[in-house]
Amino acid sequence: MRTKRWAALGAALWAATALAAPDAQTILANSDAVRNPERSFGLVVSLVSYKDGKQNEASALAVYSRADAGSGQFRSLLRFIQPKRDAGKLMLKSGNDLWFFDPASKASVPISPQQRLLGQAANGDVVTVNLALDYRAALAGEETIQDGDRQPRPCYKLRLTARNSGVTYHAIDLWVDRDDYRSRKAQFYAESGSLLKTAYYRAYQPVLGRERPTETVIIDGLNPRWITVLRNSQFAWREVPEAWLQRDYLPRFRAE
Repeated sequence: MRTKRWAALGAALWAATALAAPDAQTILANSDAVRNPERSFGLVVSLVSYKDGKQNEASALAVYSRADAGSGQFRSLLRFIQPKRDAGKLMLKSGNDLWFFDPASKASVPISPQQRLLGQAANGDVVTVNLALDYRAALAGEETIQDGDRQPRPCYKLRLTARNSGVTYHAIDLWVDRDDYRSRKAQFYAESGSLLKTAYYRAYQPVLGRERPTETVIIDGLNPRWITVLRNSQFAWREVPEAWLQRDYLPRFRAE
């Protein structure tokens, strides 16, 4: 009888632990909600790359994003602002398709989200994405890490694997704050398993209804002295017309 009671108690404890364990996909969806506003919006992304402590390149883009009513994934139009030679060029993301439009040639051509945009930032790093729709999440454990400000943060560690080949990265390790689901750190991997880059999400500020990260520091996977900083500013709720998100409309797009 005693053996049966211990067995029953062990089963009950196991069940309670299983129920208390967080669901990895839910954690990921909650972290998406922290990073991404719930309705259409605009912002400006500024990128600066550094090599060995010296500024190397800089760029700025206006981003207009809205979630697709069917899939829930964001569709985005990006307009280059700086440098002057690129002003007016456009990128359009719809589903897993990404196009680049140059007003000089009047042509829109498909491009890869993995393609380098500036420094350690790829095209896919500046578009708005819901990771929970593109990746399967598994809970790899809980860790206390140093965040981008070298502060200790108790985090869930998620291992993300791509649902399809059209996403920017084959796999991601993501550290999400246990208390408020803020993304703190990510490591991005190629299909070969090699580390491409490490990112720290910083400068959380009240933006469009809640505190969101306004700065991302990206460190090259091979050379830690190659760093790119993305800063988000000029957030605003705004309607993004459906026409702006159509490839055929790109030649007719005019900035407001």
